[in-house]
Amino acid sequence: MEDQDILDAREKFLNQDFDEVTFDVKPEVTIEYARLCGETAPRFLDQNDPNFQAPPTYVASLSGGRILPPDFPRFGIGMDAGKAVECLQPVIPGKKLIGRTHVHDIYTKTGRSGRMVFAVSRIEFYDEDGNHLANSDSRMVMRERS
Repeated sequence: MEDQDILDAREKFLNQDFDEVTFDVKPEVTIEYARLCGETAPRFLDQNDPNFQAPPTYVASLSGGRILPPDFPRFGIGMDAGKAVECLQPVIPGKKLIGRTHVHDIYTKTGRSGRMVFAVSRIEFYDEDGNHLANSDSRMVMRERS
């Protein structure tokens, strides 16, 4: 059974947008990102390619103003626990992206050192027409103090 503090946090924070940022997706930046990632496909490196787009993982390099809501409970010492990207449509350089952040999940695991609380912060990326292009999840683990 889930602990009451986690249930309370889930009820209060899940799926509530708490940050919105607009990003200018510059072609020269996405091309350099692609080059540094070792991409060789022209659609990521050549602005004249008819399918020119940012590499799928590019959105993971973007971050909002906050990782968690200002009044999110402190369950313990926080550490990065990984990232994930879900691509729904290509991100086109030269256009603006709107990123809206919310807490996507809160869950616990118990390890040798005790309870660990995981919070997944999701930035949903939209183009200026409101099309949902991608999601970027950042996972944080908070180990409770003993």
